Amino acid sequence: MAALAGKMADTLRHRGPDDRGAWAEGACALGHRRLSVIDLSPHGAQPMASRDGRLVIAYNGEIYNYQAMRADLEKNDPALRGAWRGSSDTEVLLEAAGRWGVDEATRRANGMFAFALWDRQKKLLHLGRDRLGEKPLYYAWMGRHFLFGSELKALKAHPAFQAGIDSGVLALYMRHNYVPAPYCIYQGVAKLPPGCLLTVSPERPGETPPPRAYWSARQACQAGAADPFRGTAQEALAQLEELLLEAVEMRMVADVPLGAFLSGGIDSSTIVALMQARSTRPVKTFSIGFSEEAYNEAPFAKEVAAHLGTQHTELYVTPQEALDVVPLLPRLYDEPFSDSSQIPTYLVSQLARRHVTVSLSGDAGDELFGGYDRYAWGRRIWNQTGRLPYPLRRLAAGLLTAAPRGLLSAGLAPFKRWLPPEVTRRDPGEMAQRVARYLKVKNPEAMYLGLVSHWQPEDGLVPGAQEPATPLNDPAQWPDFSDFTLRMMYLDLVTYLPDDILVKVDRAAMGVSLESRIPLLDHRVVEFAWRLPLAMKIKDGQGKWLLRQLLYKYVPPAMVKRPKKGFGVPIDHWLRGPLREWAGDLLAPGSMSRQGFLNPQVVQRAWREHQEGVKDWHYWLWDVLMFQAWLAEHNA
Repeated sequence: MAALAGKMADTLRHRGPDDRGAWAEGACALGHRRLSVIDLSPHGAQPMASRDGRLVIAYNGEIYNYQAMRADLEKNDPALRGAWRGSSDTEVLLEAAGRWGVDEATRRANGMFAFALWDRQKKLLHLGRDRLGEKPLYYAWMGRHFLFGSELKALKAHPAFQAGIDSGVLALYMRHNYVPAPYCIYQGVAKLPPGCLLTVSPERPGETPPPRAYWSARQACQAGAADPFRGTAQEALAQLEELLLEAVEMRMVADVPLGAFLSGGIDSSTIVALMQARSTRPVKTFSIGFSEEAYNEAPFAKEVAAHLGTQHTELYVTPQEALDVVPLLPRLYDEPFSDSSQIPTYLVSQLARRHVTVSLSGDAGDELFGGYDRYAWGRRIWNQTGRLPYPLRRLAAGLLTAAPRGLLSAGLAPFKRWLPPEVTRRDPGEMAQRVARYLKVKNPEAMYLGLVSHWQPEDGLVPGAQEPATPLNDPAQWPDFSDFTLRMMYLDLVTYLPDDILVKVDRAAMGVSLESRIPLLDHRVVEFAWRLPLAMKIKDGQGKWLLRQLLYKYVPPAMVKRPKKGFGVPIDHWLRGPLREWAGDLLAPGSMSRQGFLNPQVVQRAWREHQEGVKDWHYWLWDVLMFQAWLAEHNA
């Protein structure tokens, strides 16, 4: 059994190229691939047994406060001081679980992690995942075998793995461009939700208790909103700086070279500024540039790096180098995933890995401090439409969709002032359909779901599919906030952030054996951000106000005050140019009909209109193409 666990772990060599290990006893086998970051000696190797031999663990990630946890353990048991085998966070987590219990040890841990811990005495397996979902963890019963791993490829390496595609989850993927937890594209496979533990007994095959939360984003956000920060803006700024400096400093602990991604935007510039403030040497920073001006942020990053005095490395990527990443995506992401910024994220990770093993990033600033434009647009749209009686809104929606094309421009004129720019730039017929969707919804959450959706059920792309419940479509999972902006920010925190942003960063970075760390996701920072009044986040229509004030202490405002470009690539042009043949083959109606997952007529209409320049379908087509490419790669 140890050999099979080792074989499954070897599919994850990219996550841990430095060492491998396998352990088996009775009903349990654990396999591990190691990326050596803390304690590079054999004392940090996994799977690792506790000092008393009762617990065995295999885990991915970092416990940033492991030294404080170690001190607490020694305080309660002074004999431990001379008994540690090494200096790894793994050993500390094991001893903490043995002495405090798994639930309490996990609650005390500040970090990013996914672990499998076997209790040899009780014959129980504990799975755990970090609070915000930085590290992935899949699991499934396959017959009498309970399989688990950081990526699906590990589960699929087991001979018992057999699963079909879940059409309801496929519909969710097409709507959101990611597969939301706890769902998986395969039937019978699940992701452990962030902030949760799961305990399974091999003596009860097929039985999976519900995961139990040791930390709840919903409770943390509601508690923060119920106990708002009552100090001045200056006091809030001082507290945020103190918290973030500590979070950054904790994430700079490593026994290997360390650096940071730098785009020149607010979030990454803030993290790099705080890193440099805590470093005696120039911080290594990395950015990539593109020849296409609309996508190029490299000059801004270079300017910020020069001001802060970092050791900056930039690489201008040719269109061909970016295109060469496309064939890697189905293997890299293991599940269909179609946020096209996956391409530059992989390229900047690849660049950083040539110089460092650990890289800090500025992700999560938008979700915590109100940085997305859609928060303003969502609020504006609902303020305009929501005050109208629902029957009147339905009537207006019907008139818009039935109006002759010649009358559409006049009919749409009243709506243009509150619509997002990407909607007002569209064809009048398409704009009318979008406005009609906004008008027909019964509540602001449903409107926001439409705002963040690509394909929708009425498009008929996934025939007969029923979307399962998510925080975005299930009222039972909505938080109790009176302010709609807070509700939008919460929904992003528990959906878009863990299932899109963090998946993108984890797979791209670990795909090149690079560990990515995110200081803004220190749970203390998250909890403090949710105590801040909305006016300290969004002011005069601009998000991230308090975070900006912190950055302005280190970088002149003029250096970072500019419209956000985003971290993307010109997929729309590529689909009419260098990717046209590749895409056309994947979208061939005959093969799509034989596969039976998607409606080829719907896809062909979008493909034709995109090629003819009638309508820009590149987001929707990229969703379909990433699924088709994944299907071809995995022979599903």
